[in-house]
Amino acid sequence: MRYVDEYRDPALARSLSAEIRSLVTPGEVVRVMEVCGGHTHAIYRHGLEELLPDELELVHGPGCPVCVIPMGRVDDAIAIAETEGVTLATFGDMLRVPGGRGSLLEAKARGADVRMVYSPLDALALAAQEPDRHVCFFAIGFETTAPATAVTLLRAGQDETPNFSVFCNHVLIEPPLRAILETPGLRVDAFVGPGHVSSVIGTDAYRFIPEEYGRPVVVSAFEPVDLLQSIAMLLRQRVEGRCEVENQYTRVVRRDGNERAVAAIAETMEPREDFEWRGLGVLPASALQVREPFAAFDAERLFALPGARIEDPKACRCGEVLTGQIKPWECGVFGTACTPERPLGTCMVSSEGACAAYFSYGRLRRPREEAPVGA
Repeated sequence: MRYVDEYRDPALARSLSAEIRSLVTPGEVVRVMEVCGGHTHAIYRHGLEELLPDELELVHGPGCPVCVIPMGRVDDAIAIAETEGVTLATFGDMLRVPGGRGSLLEAKARGADVRMVYSPLDALALAAQEPDRHVCFFAIGFETTAPATAVTLLRAGQDETPNFSVFCNHVLIEPPLRAILETPGLRVDAFVGPGHVSSVIGTDAYRFIPEEYGRPVVVSAFEPVDLLQSIAMLLRQRVEGRCEVENQYTRVVRRDGNERAVAAIAETMEPREDFEWRGLGVLPASALQVREPFAAFDAERLFALPGARIEDPKACRCGEVLTGQIKPWECGVFGTACTPERPLGTCMVSSEGACAAYFSYGRLRRPREEAPVGA
């Protein structure tokens, strides 16, 4: 298939829906976690849950980088932004993420120089354009966006840009998956693996899931037919008694990933001793920091940061949503005190957050309603 319409073909979607129904056992619930927030939004934007049988339950995972950033790291970014002579540049999703001292957007309203950019290279260009200011890039994301930050650090080193730094908050996909898999009473039978992350790290990175934890994985693309096919592939593994990593996203993802991207990350960054995750607590070696050769561009070395660990608002249950323990509509403030306009938690702020997906596409305080077969 060559065009996007083919990946949204209604007849093909109905055919895959029928196949999925034929692969489940009546009365036996199979719980599938889609790790990536992009998958969650695709599922609810296109109404795919209405094509799935009652026996298949979708569980939402921690694969949204904005959602997992703890409040303390947002406060650290605000402290950088409020430093005299400093411009903080970041992606648009981060501007409204709440910290203990409000959001970056509120810091901007108080007078801090906070700017939205589309890439870390934009931030580096800004530093070149404004040599009298220090430009710090607030870097977030899984292995998907880390290569862009790595290339920017390499370029900053080559150009000897003295007024540029990176506040590194890149996280790794394996540690949170292990944390979820080791959760007592885990109710996840299979995983739809993230497509964007996998384009960098490859499908072999998930072999530990079937080999150590006995759950199958299918790495999926993001269109409706992609996701339905991935779910069918997972169920087919269960029916055939297999448990392995399969790749549905073959048009982009390779078994060994993108070696050049991985090499750039390894040259500029290294795992931290530990890192705090929203909903998962502190996980060892679960995030990246800037390597010593690039210390001149490391904001954590250049600025005195509060470094505080701040508890989420008690009413917010983002942590439980991120780990698949509850659905968004089970949170008491969902859709009332917490909306995209006035979010309490990151899952409602992020364009990939599960709460934002449920709210935006009308999945409010109710389970999904079953659609007629073939609808």
